[in-house]
Amino acid sequence: MAISVKNYTNRYLVLAILVIMAIWALLFYALLMDEVYDNVDDGLKNQKIEIIREAFKDPSVITDNKTYGINQFIIREVAPREDLDKNHFSRKLIYMPYDEEDEPYRILSTGFFSKDGKAYELEIRTSTVEEDDFLINLAISLSVLYIVIVLSIIIINHFVLRNAWKPFKETLRNLSQYRFGESKSFQPVKSQVKEFEELNLQIAKMIDRNEMVFEDQKRFLENASHELQTPLAVSIGKMELLLQDEAFNESQLKKLAEAKQSLHRMVGLNKSLLMLSRIENHQYNQTEKIDFNALTKNLLEELEDIYTYKEVQVSLEDKGIFLADCNPELAQILIGNLLRNAIKYNKPQGQIQVVFSERTIRIANDSLGEALNPKYIFERFHKGTQDSTSNGLGLSIVQSILEKYPYLTIQYQFIHNQHVFDLIKN
Repeated sequence: MAISVKNYTNRYLVLAILVIMAIWALLFYALLMDEVYDNVDDGLKNQKIEIIREAFKDPSVITDNKTYGINQFIIREVAPREDLDKNHFSRKLIYMPYDEEDEPYRILSTGFFSKDGKAYELEIRTSTVEEDDFLINLAISLSVLYIVIVLSIIIINHFVLRNAWKPFKETLRNLSQYRFGESKSFQPVKSQVKEFEELNLQIAKMIDRNEMVFEDQKRFLENASHELQTPLAVSIGKMELLLQDEAFNESQLKKLAEAKQSLHRMVGLNKSLLMLSRIENHQYNQTEKIDFNALTKNLLEELEDIYTYKEVQVSLEDKGIFLADCNPELAQILIGNLLRNAIKYNKPQGQIQVVFSERTIRIANDSLGEALNPKYIFERFHKGTQDSTSNGLGLSIVQSILEKYPYLTIQYQFIHNQHVFDLIKN
C-alpha cells in the first residue's frame, strides 16, 4: 500500500535514529566505563605510592592495617617473589551494611619490601560505579532523548515538508484536471524547490508535445473520414443510378443492391470509428446537467417511424427523473445506441420497456434469440447475432462514453426472454 512522502521519510528517519542511537549508546557506555576504571585505577596507584611512603616512614602503618578499616587497605606479610611489586586490578562485590546490598569495588593488589627487607602484600579497595544502575539510567535517558528527537523530527517534517511539497500537490491537482485539447487547463506552479521547477518545466513541454500530436491526429482523422465519405457517397449515388437502369436483369439488380448495402455499412462504420476516436481523444469535454428522461422521450419520437414499421410497442414508466452531468451530444449518442439496438434486435410485434428512476434507466426489449455474453458485448466488432447490417460498434461506443464518466455504469441481464440494459448512476 502506497504511503505519503512524509510518512515514508519519517519511517526511515525513526528507524535510522534508533539504530544510530543504539550503536552510539553501546560505544558511549564502553568508552565511559573504560574512562571511569582508568581514573579509579590511577587513584588506586597514587594511593599505593602514598601508603608505601608512609610505611617506610612509620613501620606501625604495616602492623596497624592487617584488616580493612577506615583507610580501606590491608597489609599482609608474604613470602618474597620477583613480581611482588606488580599491580593487579580486580573487581569484587562487597556487602555494605548501610545499603544492605552488595556494592561493586575496584581492588588493587600489589606488594613491597620494608626497610628490614621483609615482603608485604598491599591490597587497596575503593567503591566504583554500579554498572547495572548506570546502564538502566543511561537507557532511560536515551529513550527519553530518542522520543524527544523523533517527535521533534516529525513535527519539523510536518511543517517543512508540507510547505515544500505544496507546489507538487498543486501540480498533481492541475494534472488531474488537465484534458486533451485544453492546454490552458494545466497551469504550472511556481516553486522555490529546484526539482519541482524542473518537473513543471518538463510537464509543460510534454503537454505541448502531446497537444501538437493530438491536433495532428485529430486533423488526420477528420480529413481521412472526409476523404472516405466522399468516394463512398459518390459510389452509392452511382449504385442508385444503376439500380434504376432497366438494362439489368433481376439477378444483377440484386447484386447491385447488396453492393449498395455494403457501401452503406462502410459509411456507418466510418462514422462509428470516427466517433470512437473523438470520444477517446477527449473532444467532448463540455458537460452540463442532462435530463435523461426528456432526452429519451425525444429520441423515441424521432425513432417512432422505425419501431412503428416493425410493429414494436414502446412503454414508458416514470419513477423518478434521471439527472447526470454529461456532454449533450454524447448523452444523445449513448441513449440513441441503446434504443436503436432495442428496436433492431427486437422480434416483430415485440415490446420495449423503458423505466426511469432517479438512479437507473432500464431499457428492455424482447429477444430474437438467446442471452448475450456479458464479457464480450461491449467489445469492438463483437456481434451478438449474425447480422450483416451491424458493424459491432454500437455498444462499444456506449462503453467508451461511460468510461469518461466514472459515476455512470451499464449492466446487462437476460430476464424472461428479454435483453435488459441498466444505465446506473453511482
